[in-house]
Amino acid sequence: MRTTSVVGAIVNLVLTIAKVVFGVIGQSHALIADGVHSLADLSTDLMVWFAAKYSNQPADKEHPYGHARIETAFTVGLGVVLILTAIGIVVDSAQRLLNPETLLQPTSIVLWIAAISILANEGLYHYTMRVARQFNSGLLKANAWHHRSDAISSVVVLLGVAGSLMGLPYLDAFAALAVALMIGHVGWTQAWTSIRELVDTGLEPKTASALKRIIKTIEGVQGVHMLRSRRMGGVYLIDVHIVVDERLSVSEGHKISEYVRLKLIDSHEYISDALVHIDAEDDSVAALCTDSPMRREVLTDLRRVWADQIEAEELEQVTLHYLNGKVHVDLVRSMQTVDANAQQLIERLQEQAQALDYIGEVKVLYRYP
Repeated sequence: MRTTSVVGAIVNLVLTIAKVVFGVIGQSHALIADGVHSLADLSTDLMVWFAAKYSNQPADKEHPYGHARIETAFTVGLGVVLILTAIGIVVDSAQRLLNPETLLQPTSIVLWIAAISILANEGLYHYTMRVARQFNSGLLKANAWHHRSDAISSVVVLLGVAGSLMGLPYLDAFAALAVALMIGHVGWTQAWTSIRELVDTGLEPKTASALKRIIKTIEGVQGVHMLRSRRMGGVYLIDVHIVVDERLSVSEGHKISEYVRLKLIDSHEYISDALVHIDAEDDSVAALCTDSPMRREVLTDLRRVWADQIEAEELEQVTLHYLNGKVHVDLVRSMQTVDANAQQLIERLQEQAQALDYIGEVKVLYRYP
């Protein structure tokens, strides 16, 4: 990326000097305006160099998501520079059109400089765009279009100067105005796109819906909700909640989430990472257990209400399920404790647990020692 910006800077420096010098010598306001455009391209090449150097640094403690948005911020600055450049050219051209005595009379040498500029900038466009696609860089793509816009503006200069040489002196000034409008359009488009990234604009709704459909096809996934995305440099980061079986083990739930994460990354070339949150129920609509007590308090309460039924140490084998606003209890007991009154024990435990309004279903499971 830095090599691309250096090549572009050298070419644009030569073009800037040539256009301004020969614009003055050849008396072409349009070519001078085009020279300012090349100067703006030179400044963007320098921005690309600095952005490429710093935006590709690895993540650190202060920037855990990396430095990719340095490139985005530079793109906004680049767009602002182009817009201001366009405004300056418009004001100057308008003043010349309102004061015909200030109109310049271009000479034929301007045509040669414009033709050279067209070839040079079109070559830069293809070179820069090839590297931009290779590294998926929005900033390089923007810079490539700057080169093409410079080539297009040189075409406009060519036509305007040719018209002026044929006896239409206003065409040179109008050509400068056309160049300014193109510069302003490119600047606004790139600045606005980058601003949308800085405020975390997500994927297009159709793309987000397609990702949900992919997730729903994965084994073990019972529902998908709260899918969010944001752009970071040239890639997207995804957050999503998936619903799995409510009594699944933690390790199996984690396995499913990792599979979903890798599937999302493989499904879209611009998704670099995904954070998958596991839910036992759809927490976007179901009653949450945010007010339910944590494990220590639950076990303390169960020891109290079950004091005359089971030994306190047996509660260390309790599995808790926080579902639909209740805490459901699975009590695991040794097979050595099984007796003919197991069903009655379960009924008594369930009945006594009702003294705790946050307790839901109570199950007693038996295992071999």
